[in-house]
Amino acid sequence: MTSGKSPTLVARIERWPIAGRFAISRGAKTEAVTVVAEISRDGHTGRGECVPYSRYGETAEASLAAILAMREAVGKGLDTGALQAAMPACAARNALDCALLDLQAKTKGKRVWELLDRPTPRACVTAFTISLGAADAMAEATAKAADRPLLKIKLGGEADDARIAAVRKAAPRSELIVDANEAWTTANLEQNLAACANAGVTLVEQPLPAGQDEALGRIKRPIPVCADESVHDRASLDGLRGRYDAVNIKLDKTGGLTEALAMADAAQAQGFEIMIGCMVATSLAMAPAMLLARQARFVDLDGPLLLTHDRDQGMRYDGGLIYPPDAALWG
Repeated sequence: MTSGKSPTLVARIERWPIAGRFAISRGAKTEAVTVVAEISRDGHTGRGECVPYSRYGETAEASLAAILAMREAVGKGLDTGALQAAMPACAARNALDCALLDLQAKTKGKRVWELLDRPTPRACVTAFTISLGAADAMAEATAKAADRPLLKIKLGGEADDARIAAVRKAAPRSELIVDANEAWTTANLEQNLAACANAGVTLVEQPLPAGQDEALGRIKRPIPVCADESVHDRASLDGLRGRYDAVNIKLDKTGGLTEALAMADAAQAQGFEIMIGCMVATSLAMAPAMLLARQARFVDLDGPLLLTHDRDQGMRYDGGLIYPPDAALWG
């Protein structure tokens, strides 16, 4: 960081109402709980947002405490490189990593991708998520979004074959990807994959529980399978070979954009296709992930579209496209 006053760190928990109800195989929720970190120095403030996830033993309160525990280190000039060693990969580190990068960009008057020597982000297609529910309810929700080019369908229960058939009928022209959130079993794996293949699904995300996905390496996969809960950062890539064809990179899992970019490069080098994913959150959480979009086969950054309202100066969404963030939002 440049010379001047010591950086100061503040953080807070925010709650954002979801439009209706967001349901996956593990349950449903009606609000997004995020944690925002802000690092200020010499009149500039960098921000980062994370979504602590109970699936990984995280809570908003613990993540907030973990961020605030870094106040002294931030005040002494902590940078993104030192942050990787100071904290494990987690949602809290993501908020700090993105805040540090945002502050650096604002301080130097450049966009983050220029500082990191990455390609300039451009508008791209993002998936739009259809929550898990009864087949008729999912078909109704899909029909309302059938003009979108890419839909992500949440599955994960009995009668998934009926659900995906109903969804395909409601959106005959959309590309479909499916997320089972670890809810399938070895007993129904091949049946469900076949149903997805028959419906023209392009990708199936995390069908089996992490740590119990050996069967994926023993069967002929009729469509590509993507790891989500089974992959977190670069260290977890080696264990995916032979089981998965793609990886879902989420900044909350990698612990920030710094590791996410390195992971994307490593995954591509190992032959994995890349999906860029998100939790339900505001545009502040989506913005850093846009730096990965040009490497991705699938972009799934629809979090703000699932909220009743987004934060000010949010991402621009138009006709299935997501546009790079303005500097006023992030980076």
